[in-house]
Amino acid sequence: MTCCCTLARLLLSGGLAFASAAHAAGITVHDARNRDVTVTDFARTVSIGGAITEILYALGLESRLVGVDTTSLYPAAALQDKPNVGYVRQISAEGVLGLNPTLILAIQGSGPRETMDILETAKVPLVLVPETFSEEGLIEKIKLVGHAMGVDARAECLSAAVGADLAQLRALRAKVTKPVRVMFVMSLQNGRAMAAGHKTAADEIIQLAGAANAVEDYDGYKAISDEAIVAAKPDVVLSIERGKDSLQADAVYTHPGFALTPVAANKSFITMDGLYLLGFGPRTAAAARDLSVKLYPALAEGGAFASALSTANCRQ
Repeated sequence: MTCCCTLARLLLSGGLAFASAAHAAGITVHDARNRDVTVTDFARTVSIGGAITEILYALGLESRLVGVDTTSLYPAAALQDKPNVGYVRQISAEGVLGLNPTLILAIQGSGPRETMDILETAKVPLVLVPETFSEEGLIEKIKLVGHAMGVDARAECLSAAVGADLAQLRALRAKVTKPVRVMFVMSLQNGRAMAAGHKTAADEIIQLAGAANAVEDYDGYKAISDEAIVAAKPDVVLSIERGKDSLQADAVYTHPGFALTPVAANKSFITMDGLYLLGFGPRTAAAARDLSVKLYPALAEGGAFASALSTANCRQ
């Protein structure tokens, strides 16, 4: 019995030593800059990007977080409990480095450029997480974040749950016979609508919901003329909730361009939480499903969306 106990202690000791050595050797992450980044310590992580923070919480890693950005709105505890390093595109290098991080996870497009240059030259591993607005891009985002944090098994669990939700969404989307034309409008600035074209989160979420983007001739977010709005013939205007700065339905219906489209005729205006709708995090399939049901109420008759994410335990 003594021999067995001694052997068990030796095996445990050897296993711990191996794990420690593997940790000391580092984890290699290939990030959005097409670079290999070596991570040796993720005990003090700063998350820049709401989707990254959401993934970290879903993986049960909140205790490793020492700072988040202002887009980290879900779960609410993130901004309540963690220091705020600023808006994702207006990050302060001093605010980040002042937290003594051992790892910085930042979504692609974080800025400004000057801040990112400083963070890249600091002696702290900076992993730039790719932002690809697609089902595949979402799964890869989860896996990369999990790998960088040394929890590949948890990331596989979360990826599987999100993948199952996306599969349900595809089945729901297959029931759509006539896609409605949706125009995502970020804002009305001096009477000009800022609308989403292709290669945007809004464009992809519209397609995931089984609809068509009414903007067909440009990429990104641009101001669109009244004439172009009328020519696009949107059936629905989609926007995000931004507190007092939220776009209001009446402003859309009385707009010179939208007033001549089915949007005003049918009073078709939808707003949703910004991170939920456009964040491309673990809840994206559920957000697309909610949008789909708003666009096609008959789809709700098929029953509740049995989210695999709600029952999966990927936190340990």
